[in-house]
Amino acid sequence: MAIAPQRLMRLATIASMSVAATLIAAKTAAWWVTDSVSMLSSLVDTSLDLVGSLVTFFAVRQALVPADADHRFGHGKAEALAGLVQAGFIAASGSALLLAVGERLINPHQVRAEEIGLFISALAVVLTFGLVVFQRHVVKRSGSIAIGADMAHYKTDLVATIVTGVGLYVSGKLDQPLIDSSVAGLMALYLIHGAWTVARDSLDVLMDRELPDGERKRILAIARSHPEVRDVHELRTRSAGLTKFIQLHIVVDPTMPLGNAHVIGDRVEAMLHEAFPQAEIILHVDGWDDRQLRAPAA
Repeated sequence: MAIAPQRLMRLATIASMSVAATLIAAKTAAWWVTDSVSMLSSLVDTSLDLVGSLVTFFAVRQALVPADADHRFGHGKAEALAGLVQAGFIAASGSALLLAVGERLINPHQVRAEEIGLFISALAVVLTFGLVVFQRHVVKRSGSIAIGADMAHYKTDLVATIVTGVGLYVSGKLDQPLIDSSVAGLMALYLIHGAWTVARDSLDVLMDRELPDGERKRILAIARSHPEVRDVHELRTRSAGLTKFIQLHIVVDPTMPLGNAHVIGDRVEAMLHEAFPQAEIILHVDGWDDRQLRAPAA
């Protein structure tokens, strides 16, 4: 029996916090031993991942709270707010890391015990890869923005950890401390780019951006597939958390009895619910095309 998307979302938040806590402990020890600025950058990234995971943990629980008298459209936008907070954390950590890299470029010194750093990096890659695979599955099942933002954190961390391990090893073997600092600088820029991506997706939800064109075309095609529907217009869509909101008008024969028109509207709504199970649908039945009635006067 398949696990419900809501339960998968809760499991994903717990898994991300557990992985982050484990990696913070391991990377702290590795940084202390190696004195590597790129390992420090990876540690900062993972620490921000834990903060972001905590934000996601509470945001997901709030987003899954059913609609109530004060929030008739539910609490789904809590996920987008969490994504925006996470973007701020990521951007701040990337900026702070750039400052640390600048200091190390001015006062370079060689890393030490690079084998330990390489081992920690390998452990981090295995744990992070497993988490990202699980999060990707959850996002595909639920469409959760908060889990998607958290996954973006850990995808960044995965790339950063691989680059850190390689840079740390090469820097130690070639006795070139600038390699370690250069790697950290690239990771800082990568963090800032990731922050922009997460912020953009979160703002799309907070600003009620329309659903993707493919989904809008699918909605129109489903509504028009009913033989008694003459036209569809006034389609408006948005999303918040797991819920999609779909609003549209369908045009039917104006001489049709009201009861028959109501039945057609119910049938079209049922067809849309079948295609979009998590959607809230507001459907209006017209005897005429409202656009023609609103034509400007001469």
